[in-house]
Amino acid sequence: MITAPLPHNEKQRLKALRDLVILDTAPEERFDRISAFAAQEFGVPMAMVSLVDQNRLWRKSNFGLDERESPREVSFCGHALVQTEPLVVHDALADPRFVDNPMVTGHPYTRFYAGAGLRLPYGHVVGTLCIMDRRPRDFDRLDVAILCSLRDLVVEELFRREEVTL
Repeated sequence: MITAPLPHNEKQRLKALRDLVILDTAPEERFDRISAFAAQEFGVPMAMVSLVDQNRLWRKSNFGLDERESPREVSFCGHALVQTEPLVVHDALADPRFVDNPMVTGHPYTRFYAGAGLRLPYGHVVGTLCIMDRRPRDFDRLDVAILCSLRDLVVEELFRREEVTL
């Protein structure tokens, strides 16, 4: 397993995440609707809105998984944070970054992952909207565009919440 590198702006990224005041809050229907729609749209059993904290991946919305958090070091989303484009892993068993990852070799037995970074307007990526499957999948440019559109809805909701909170 290859652990994801830290983003170059990790300290500022973590501050931006904490400034959203959303970590460890209750599930909200507006995020759950987006995750459920993503799972249905792509025909996958798992979708989530994840936020990547210093040592953990925390799920604001969680379709198809019971766990609300997992260690950052094993998360696919940690890898997505440092990419400018969405991360698409067609078959985790064929990718040296993930072949022996506990999320692949054990529950939830992830084989396919696609995650679009939740990039805030000032540039920090605080998490992902991602979908996962237990089997390898194709994912084309149109699929990426749809995932990114849904990701943009999540980012809008993050800021709508921030405006209401402040």
